[in-house]
Parts: sequence; C-alpha cells; structure tokens
Amino acid sequence: MSPSGDLAVQQRNLIITSTVLMLLIIVPVIVLTLLFAWHFRASNKKATYDPDWDHSTILELLIWAAPLLIIIALGAITWVSTHKLDPYRPLERVAAHRPMPAGARPLQVNVVALDWKWLFIYPEQGIATVNELAAPVDRPIQFKITASSVMNSFFIPALAGQIYAMPGMETQLQAVINAPGEFQGFSANYSGHGFSGMHFLFHGVSEEGFAQWVQKAKAGGGDLSREAYVKLAQPSENDPVTYYATVEPGLYRAILTKCVDPESPSCMTRMDLSPHETSDSGVMLQPASTRGMAAMADHPHSD
Repeated sequence: MSPSGDLAVQQRNLIITSTVLMLLIIVPVIVLTLLFAWHFRASNKKATYDPDWDHSTILELLIWAAPLLIIIALGAITWVSTHKLDPYRPLERVAAHRPMPAGARPLQVNVVALDWKWLFIYPEQGIATVNELAAPVDRPIQFKITASSVMNSFFIPALAGQIYAMPGMETQLQAVINAPGEFQGFSANYSGHGFSGMHFLFHGVSEEGFAQWVQKAKAGGGDLSREAYVKLAQPSENDPVTYYATVEPGLYRAILTKCVDPESPSCMTRMDLSPHETSDSGVMLQPASTRGMAAMADHPHSD
C-alpha cells in the first residue's frame, strides 16, 4: 500500500477502488441491521406491528438493484485491470501521464528461486548476484522467473504484485521502479525449512548508480559456471549477498530446462528415443517434454 513503482500504484488503486465499492453495500447493510434491531425492539411500542406483511416492491428493488450494480462495476473493473495489469504485457507508460519513450529497452533480469535464496542473472551485463537486485529508476524491467526445485513466489511489494516461480517453467513480470531507495523483496510462498530467510534488497538507483553497481559486482565477484551453480543450488539458509563477475553462457536456459547436467534424465531437451526409432505410422516420435519445450520456444513470452 506504499508503492514506488507504477504497476504497484495501479494495483494499490485497484484495491482501494474495489474496497470502496464493496463498502457501499456493506456499510449500509450493517447500519440498517442495527437500526432495524433497535427500532423494532419489543419495548418500542411505536413500531408498527404487521404480522401479515410479506412484500415491498421498493425494498426488493433496493435489495437487488444496488448489489447488482456493484457487481457489474466490479466485474468491469476486474476485466479491464486483468488485461491492463497483465504481468506479461509490455509497459505502456513509465508513470501516470508519462508514456514509455520510443525505443526504450527493458532491463533483462533472469530470476531463479533456489533453496533458500534468490539468484539474479543479468544477461546483458554478464553478471549475477545472490540476494541483491538493482535497477535504474524509470527504466522498464523484464523479469524472467523460474525455480530450481519447488515453487516459490517472487514479490517486491513496492514494485509490483507477486509472481510464482516454478521449476521447469518460466513466468514473467514487466515492471518499473519510479523512486530511488532500498525496497524489501522476499518469497511469499512457503517452500521449506529455510523459507523465512528468503529475503533480498532491491535497489532503485540512477543510471550512473546502476553502472557503478555493475562494476562493483564485476570487480568483487567470482565466476558462475555450471559447477559453481550446482554448489550454489544446494540448500542453505540466510545466505549473504554474493556477486558473480561472469556467468556461463546459456546457464539460465539450462536451469529452466533442468539441463545443468546435460546427462540428467530430467533434462527436457534430451530425446527419449534414438533417431532411428519411429512410431508405427513411420513418423518420428517426440517426447512430451521436448514438445513442451518446443511450444515454450514458440511462445512470444519465452526466452
């Protein structure tokens, strides 16, 4: 409810609008319930006693028309906001009354929920971090999100709503931060013993500050190879911030497809049949996992 990003501002306003619309029904009902109970109490001899009363057109109209109008309004707002605030939808504005500049390129950040820490890979900058995230103010950010083992939820309340992180799948979030500062990020989905330590800081900085942060990571970081990732992915709790100056090419895709070890039986890009094995119709068989990855590759929101 204290947003610093445009998407979170719109979501906050949606919550307030929906709450006010529902209170338009709830408050009068509570007030009238108390009023009727007081007015028609046994000791009030002035209250009209009509045991044969069974219908009032005016009351029926009030009882049904007002909630129906509220439901129509909430339905319209829900339908519009569901599409407008779709986390996959590219941003159309930086903030209210500030359209997205022509040719603006979003900052790409690949997010991996590990046990029990967060790994952030910046493919354009060639760096990676653990439990720390940074982005320039007023620059759109495209998060691509997955998990290593169990489902988690990527959530920076000041930036945008929560987005699930699931193993073998990729979700996305388009967002922008409009104010400099440090903002709390965490997992909003219980994922095991070390869940309470899955916190990180998100830094909203200037373009110059972001460049300095990238240089800091490159100067004091190690190398995130596949071997280093396997060690990092081992369950651990309350991990400190860690920087990686280099990232092995294709690592995020390997994590997403569970092919960090290409020989692993869970690797989605492996063929279960040899090239010479075909179906009864003579058509080459393709495993469901491979078909799923092909579909993911063709999806406009996939990496």
